[in-house]
Amino acid sequence: MIDINCDLGEGLHNEHIIMPLISSCNISCGAHAGSIEIIDKVIDLAVKHKVKIGAHPSFPDRQNFGRKVLDISNSDLQKSLEDQLTIFKDRALLQNATIHHVKPHGALYNLIAVNREKASVVIAAIQHVFETVKLYVPYHSRIEEVAIQSGLEIVYEAFADRRYNEDLSLVSRTFSNALIEDKHEVLKQVQKISDKQLVTTVNFHEKKIKASTFCVHGDTKNAIELLQYLHKHL
Repeated sequence: MIDINCDLGEGLHNEHIIMPLISSCNISCGAHAGSIEIIDKVIDLAVKHKVKIGAHPSFPDRQNFGRKVLDISNSDLQKSLEDQLTIFKDRALLQNATIHHVKPHGALYNLIAVNREKASVVIAAIQHVFETVKLYVPYHSRIEEVAIQSGLEIVYEAFADRRYNEDLSLVSRTFSNALIEDKHEVLKQVQKISDKQLVTTVNFHEKKIKASTFCVHGDTKNAIELLQYLHKHL
């Protein structure tokens, strides 16, 4: 089974269209976008559509949509993450909804893929709030290593709508070729990673990668078209 996930609750109000097309979702905890009311609404939609629910914490940075690394101490970052996850946990509890996973957002996700110190902060925050939860991680990353050593169950994630560098990092959004917006290319990338455990990099090299869940960003301009196409052909 190929799991398709999507980042939601980020103020785009397209969740009612996207939810029937995915099997897991990552809901903003309010630090980079969204609100308590949006969290409640998206959790309700996920429950109705039997979509696995994930918390989507980030740097506390609404100005940059969580896509800029903040100069923040480890203690302040951990407190922010614990606050975000606790709020999300409490909102899910009110609807008797199960939290399946955590997936950090944006700049935080990219940072902990390469920075072991910050990865440890994220793991500590998660384990202080949840007894059992899964963590979506990129293959061959520092956060993967720390999670395994800490006894946290991981799920390998890849991106359906993003291009990869040689080191399996994502091509920066500052470059025009960072996003894959052609639905045929998106499907091809998902199938290649799933079937062959290979991804074609931006420089046309093949690199080993593993993933069982694939993300389409909810704010990609043609996200709904991409998700409809994946939903039909997978």
